[in-house]
Amino acid sequence: MNILIADDENIIREGIQRTLVGRFPEHTTYLASNAEEAIAILRACRIDIALTDILMPGMTGLEMINLTRSQYPHVRWVVISAYSEFAYAQEAMRLGAKDYLLKPIGKEMLVEIMEKLGAEIQEESEATEEAELLRMNRKFVREAVFQRFSSGLDIGRFDMKPLMESYPRFHLIMVKMDTDKVVQLEHFIIENVMGELIEQYGSGFVTTHDRISLLGLVAVQPGRKLDELLEELRKNLVKYLKVPFQIMHTEQISDIQQVPREVQRMRQASTTQVYEHNASGGGDQLIEVALQYIRTHYQEELSLEKVASVVYLNPVYFSQLFKQKTGSGFKEHVIQIRLEQAKQLLLNPKLKLADVADRIGYQDIRHFSQLFRKKYGETPSEFRSKNLTAAGTSS
Repeated sequence: MNILIADDENIIREGIQRTLVGRFPEHTTYLASNAEEAIAILRACRIDIALTDILMPGMTGLEMINLTRSQYPHVRWVVISAYSEFAYAQEAMRLGAKDYLLKPIGKEMLVEIMEKLGAEIQEESEATEEAELLRMNRKFVREAVFQRFSSGLDIGRFDMKPLMESYPRFHLIMVKMDTDKVVQLEHFIIENVMGELIEQYGSGFVTTHDRISLLGLVAVQPGRKLDELLEELRKNLVKYLKVPFQIMHTEQISDIQQVPREVQRMRQASTTQVYEHNASGGGDQLIEVALQYIRTHYQEELSLEKVASVVYLNPVYFSQLFKQKTGSGFKEHVIQIRLEQAKQLLLNPKLKLADVADRIGYQDIRHFSQLFRKKYGETPSEFRSKNLTAAGTSS
């Protein structure tokens, strides 16, 4: 049995792992410090039981369950949290979690839950697992062939008609991201959100088109509207995605041979369409996270790209959003934070100027002095002398 433990606190992760390894040495445990790592493990291994903290950086445990439960319905989730709020427990149960544990977690309680869930898993028949494996194999073949076909690539003598007979009329939806970073998690989010909406509004499937684009096929059932699906898709991607994105779609298609041409048309349209610069939690919350990161890491090497990656934003967009929300540029803000801290450190006569510079992230004392003088109209030495003299006079 494979068990996943997702918690951003190292001591919690390893504590749970030690308990499980000690009592269930036959099981394999996997550790994740955030939702992105956890989802990567879910995709790489067949996880039977997953324990997840609620509050983790980037994406909460409850959001992760909501995003993954349709693709991995066999996983039994156990939520762990330091909060006993009823709303958290209620939402966890609504999402299908098997239990809700409060930190610190008692070893016997943990063992009891694992034994109970292990017994449930044991009861599952091999036939069920084989049926699921067959379904997944068919799904991957269909999507791989459609991906090549929609891109205008050769599919040999493969006959598309049997593959498409369930969709005599359909629409195509393309979601394209604007990012240079690896977007495995974002791909997973789009695939799951669009896949669930396609099931709600009709039938179809989702496939990867390229590194930053996914393609969905949907046959909308009578009484439902494509526009409503697209709006739901946009709202969910605004909530979960942390990179700019755009959504394009086709009119209704009844001839499968039109697909490559329509896909090419959407790709061309994407070059002039504006990206949605929305991100999880909203711009204000993301910039507040970035500001807090700067305040606690100002003594380290802080590049725009590094801090943008902390909040999962494109560096160019992050720079624009940062100035919009704070009124100052990223570089200027970092300098401001460092120099304010330097003024406090300079009041300690035991610290050399080189020590002060080093403690606020500058290796070059001359560069530090230039920045300080430009900001305050005096050198660090002059500031120290004036303020220490004033302190001595007042005492």
